Amino acid sequence: MRAIVQRVKEASAVVNHLTVGSIEKGLLIYLGVHTTDEMCDADYLLDKILGLRIFEDDSGKMNLSVVQVGGALLIVSQFTLYGDCRKGKRPSFSEAADPQKARDLYEYFVSKCRERRVETETGTFREMMQVTSINEGPVTILLDSRKLF
Repeated sequence: MRAIVQRVKEASAVVNHLTVGSIEKGLLIYLGVHTTDEMCDADYLLDKILGLRIFEDDSGKMNLSVVQVGGALLIVSQFTLYGDCRKGKRPSFSEAADPQKARDLYEYFVSKCRERRVETETGTFREMMQVTSINEGPVTILLDSRKLF
Protein backbone atom coordinates (compact mmCIF):
# COMPACT_ATOMS: atom_id res chain seq x y z
CA MET A 1 0.00 0.00 0.00
CA ARG A 2 1.14 3.50 -0.72
CA ALA A 3 0.05 6.70 0.91
CA ILE A 4 0.83 10.31 0.26
CA VAL A 5 0.22 12.13 3.52
CA GLN A 6 -0.11 15.91 3.55
CA ARG A 7 -0.42 18.05 6.65
CA VAL A 8 -3.27 20.42 5.86
CA LYS A 9 -4.99 23.46 7.28
CA GLU A 10 -8.12 22.25 5.45
CA ALA A 11 -9.08 19.83 2.69
CA SER A 12 -12.19 18.67 0.88
CA ALA A 13 -13.36 16.23 -1.78
CA VAL A 14 -16.18 17.13 -4.17
CA VAL A 15 -18.11 14.79 -6.47
CA ASN A 16 -20.63 16.22 -8.95
CA HIS A 17 -20.59 19.63 -7.21
CA LEU A 18 -21.37 18.01 -3.84
CA THR A 19 -18.86 18.01 -1.00
CA VAL A 20 -18.52 14.40 0.13
CA GLY A 21 -15.72 14.90 2.66
CA SER A 22 -14.21 17.91 4.37
CA ILE A 23 -11.78 18.49 7.23
CA GLU A 24 -10.00 21.34 8.92
CA LYS A 25 -6.60 20.81 10.57
CA GLY A 26 -5.32 17.32 9.94
CA LEU A 27 -4.03 15.00 7.24
CA LEU A 28 -5.07 14.53 3.63
CA ILE A 29 -4.23 10.93 2.75
CA TYR A 30 -4.11 9.66 -0.82
CA LEU A 31 -4.24 5.86 -0.51
CA GLY A 32 -3.27 3.37 -3.22
CA VAL A 33 -3.60 -0.42 -3.05
CA HIS A 34 -1.17 -2.84 -4.73
CA THR A 35 -2.19 -6.19 -6.23
CA THR A 36 -0.43 -8.08 -3.41
CA ASP A 37 -1.55 -5.94 -0.47
CA GLU A 38 -3.28 -7.46 2.54
CA MET A 39 -4.79 -6.19 5.78
CA CYS A 40 -1.35 -6.16 7.41
CA ASP A 41 -0.28 -3.50 4.89
CA ALA A 42 -3.23 -1.32 5.89
CA ASP A 43 -2.51 -1.91 9.58
CA TYR A 44 1.13 -0.92 9.11
CA LEU A 45 0.24 2.30 7.29
CA LEU A 46 -2.44 3.17 9.82
CA ASP A 47 -0.03 2.87 12.75
CA LYS A 48 2.65 4.79 10.87
CA ILE A 49 0.32 7.62 9.80
CA LEU A 50 -1.37 8.08 13.17
CA GLY A 51 2.03 8.15 14.85
CA LEU A 52 3.80 10.48 12.41
CA ARG A 53 5.16 13.41 14.38
CA ILE A 54 4.67 16.10 11.75
CA PHE A 55 2.73 18.73 13.69
CA GLU A 56 4.56 21.46 15.54
CA ASP A 57 4.76 21.65 19.32
CA ASP A 58 4.99 24.87 21.34
CA SER A 59 8.68 25.15 20.41
CA GLY A 60 7.95 24.99 16.68
CA LYS A 61 9.44 21.49 16.31
CA MET A 62 7.61 18.75 14.43
CA ASN A 63 6.98 16.62 17.50
CA LEU A 64 3.24 15.90 17.59
CA SER A 65 1.00 13.43 15.78
CA VAL A 66 -2.41 14.07 14.25
CA VAL A 67 -3.93 12.28 17.25
CA GLN A 68 -2.09 14.52 19.74
CA VAL A 69 -3.29 17.72 18.05
CA GLY A 70 -6.88 16.48 17.69
CA GLY A 71 -6.65 16.62 13.89
CA ALA A 72 -8.85 14.89 11.34
CA LEU A 73 -8.24 12.67 8.31
CA LEU A 74 -9.52 12.99 4.75
CA ILE A 75 -8.82 9.71 2.96
CA VAL A 76 -9.00 9.61 -0.83
CA SER A 77 -8.55 6.43 -2.88
CA GLN A 78 -5.85 6.88 -5.51
CA PHE A 79 -5.00 3.95 -7.79
CA THR A 80 -2.68 6.23 -9.78
CA LEU A 81 -0.10 5.95 -6.98
CA TYR A 82 0.79 2.68 -8.70
CA GLY A 83 1.25 4.27 -12.12
CA ASP A 84 4.46 2.99 -13.70
CA CYS A 85 5.99 5.49 -16.12
CA ARG A 86 9.32 3.76 -16.77
CA LYS A 87 8.34 2.78 -20.32
CA GLY A 88 6.83 5.31 -22.67
CA LYS A 89 4.74 8.31 -21.71
CA ARG A 90 1.46 6.63 -20.74
CA PRO A 91 1.44 5.16 -17.22
CA SER A 92 0.73 1.48 -16.73
CA PHE A 93 -1.49 0.65 -13.77
CA SER A 94 -0.95 -3.12 -13.83
CA GLU A 95 0.37 -3.09 -10.24
CA ALA A 96 -2.76 -1.40 -8.87
CA ALA A 97 -5.20 -3.78 -7.20
CA ASP A 98 -8.42 -4.67 -8.98
CA PRO A 99 -11.33 -2.43 -7.95
CA GLN A 100 -12.99 -4.90 -5.54
CA LYS A 101 -9.80 -5.70 -3.66
CA ALA A 102 -8.86 -2.02 -3.56
CA ARG A 103 -12.32 -1.08 -2.24
CA ASP A 104 -12.17 -3.76 0.46
CA LEU A 105 -8.76 -2.65 1.73
CA TYR A 106 -9.64 1.05 1.43
CA GLU A 107 -12.82 0.51 3.47
CA TYR A 108 -10.88 -1.60 5.98
CA PHE A 109 -8.34 1.23 6.39
CA VAL A 110 -11.11 3.81 6.87
CA SER A 111 -12.92 1.64 9.41
CA LYS A 112 -9.72 1.14 11.41
CA CYS A 113 -9.15 4.92 11.50
CA ARG A 114 -12.66 5.39 12.87
CA GLU A 115 -12.16 2.60 15.42
CA ARG A 116 -9.17 4.59 16.72
CA ARG A 117 -11.60 7.49 17.27
CA VAL A 118 -9.93 9.81 14.80
CA GLU A 119 -12.36 12.06 12.94
CA THR A 120 -12.31 10.52 9.46
CA GLU A 121 -13.84 11.79 6.23
CA THR A 122 -13.51 10.21 2.79
CA GLY A 123 -13.81 10.87 -0.87
CA THR A 124 -15.99 8.56 -2.96
CA PHE A 125 -14.36 5.37 -4.19
CA ARG A 126 -14.03 5.11 -8.02
CA GLU A 127 -15.54 8.53 -8.65
CA MET A 128 -14.01 11.53 -10.37
CA MET A 129 -13.28 13.99 -7.57
CA GLN A 130 -12.05 17.52 -7.19
CA VAL A 131 -9.78 17.49 -4.16
CA THR A 132 -8.70 20.81 -2.71
CA SER A 133 -6.35 21.44 0.16
CA ILE A 134 -4.24 24.02 1.88
CA ASN A 135 -1.03 22.16 2.63
CA GLU A 136 0.50 23.51 5.81
CA GLY A 137 4.29 23.76 5.78
CA PRO A 138 4.23 22.35 3.16
CA VAL A 139 4.62 18.90 4.70
CA THR A 140 4.18 15.92 2.39
CA ILE A 141 5.31 12.38 3.24
CA LEU A 142 5.36 9.31 0.97
CA LEU A 143 4.83 5.96 2.72
CA ASP A 144 4.97 2.48 1.19
CA SER A 145 4.20 -0.67 3.18
CA ARG A 146 6.09 -2.82 0.66
CA LYS A 147 9.41 -1.13 1.45
CA LEU A 148 9.41 -3.26 4.61
CA PHE A 149 9.47 -6.63 2.95
